[in-house]
Amino acid sequence: MTAGRRVAAAAVAALTTAVVRGVLDTSPPGGPVAWTRTNHRGEPVSMLEGPAVAAGLLAGSLVGASTARGGLAAGIAVAGAAGFGLVDDLREDTATRTKGLRGHLGALAHGRLTTGGLKVLGIGATAIVAAAVARPAGGHAAHPVARAADTLASGALVAGTANLLNLLDLRPGRALKAAGLTAAPLALTPAAGGVAAAVLGAGGVAVEQDLAEADMLGDGGANALGAALGTALVLGAPRPVRLAALAAVVALTFASERVSFTEVIERTPVLRDVDAWGRRPAAAPGAPGVDVAPGAPTA
Repeated sequence: MTAGRRVAAAAVAALTTAVVRGVLDTSPPGGPVAWTRTNHRGEPVSMLEGPAVAAGLLAGSLVGASTARGGLAAGIAVAGAAGFGLVDDLREDTATRTKGLRGHLGALAHGRLTTGGLKVLGIGATAIVAAAVARPAGGHAAHPVARAADTLASGALVAGTANLLNLLDLRPGRALKAAGLTAAPLALTPAAGGVAAAVLGAGGVAVEQDLAEADMLGDGGANALGAALGTALVLGAPRPVRLAALAAVVALTFASERVSFTEVIERTPVLRDVDAWGRRPAAAPGAPGVDVAPGAPTA
């Protein structure tokens, strides 16, 4: 893939994100109130960034993908993650709020399908389809069982990365910074460069308003961003790297059920400095600032 194509992918993603965000601002579906949530400071913030970023990722990935299969795989993964994420954003039952992967799977086990549970199932299904379409880097193994296992592992990587980026979207700019740092080296690879460049383009446009605490990704945007990153890994990384990435994603996901990422970041000087870059000063002691999911009531 040429450098020009990567630049085109980033530019198209950035332009699409900016244009869609502007259009949504003038005429948000369902009205502004439907897209307004309370952030970690107890202040109102708009989730319109999410669908704008998802649109940018879709457009940029289609322009930048090195193959038709790669473009289709990225489109399926991003559209599925964004769509099911937006359902959870806009249709979640706040009266019986269920949080965490364990909570949603537990509800499913008891016969109750939450919007979060629907998101888990929907993103998982579209991620597997995307992985099957992508034909991961290094090719499929010859044996049918090995091919199926490879596809399932790659699908789990796409879905797991989508979920992990959402878990990071608890402070302004955090998910966008993590996505950018991960996408930057992937943008240099031949097979994944276009999709990764789309992540950089869309995120680059969104980060200013995100850091200003005017916008937030929400589930729709964060899931889409993570799905794009996971697809880039599937397209560009050899099987051992994909499996190592999947192990890391699974470990971090399970860790999130027991520890607060925000507390870990605050205790680690380098992470704390990167996390705080470009953001307003932290809330004063006693002010709202607990580690809550986007849209959840603050303490």
